[in-house]
Amino acid sequence: MKRTTAIAALAFLITTSPLVCAAQTTTTAAPDGPKATDLKSLTDMRVGIVRAALQLTSDQEKYWPAVENAIRNRAANRQARLQRIVELHDDAIDPLKDSNPVELMQRRADRLIQRGDDLKKLAAAWEPLYKTLSDDQKRRMSFASYVVMRGMRDAIEHSLEPEDDDD
Repeated sequence: MKRTTAIAALAFLITTSPLVCAAQTTTTAAPDGPKATDLKSLTDMRVGIVRAALQLTSDQEKYWPAVENAIRNRAANRQARLQRIVELHDDAIDPLKDSNPVELMQRRADRLIQRGDDLKKLAAAWEPLYKTLSDDQKRRMSFASYVVMRGMRDAIEHSLEPEDDDD
């Protein structure tokens, strides 16, 4: 039990401090959002935390590359969607002028379909590994997933907050 608590605390500390730091550096360096290298670092941290929390056995290790690949592909596709939004925003002089609500709905639907496909691929990659996890590993996976997702959400929200200049 102490080992699980120690892993949980370590995962929490590793997740929160670098993410907040990355969010702080991206707000000053990139007003349009996090840089690609920052997002890659966040993905690397996320993958590392989940893998460390699982403490895979040698038999389970054979399933990990598919899971890691699916995580990275999903993150890359998300980054591409975010970049496309930034590009559309930069190109738009007046977003409401000449807008076609039907085209907006179709583009949104396409993005949702891609997100759903990415999530299905991730679930398919996790399934064989998940079947081999012990109850303890499943609990750690749930906790690590929650901490990682919460940390990423907080980092993104923090990066979107306006900075207060006291000068």
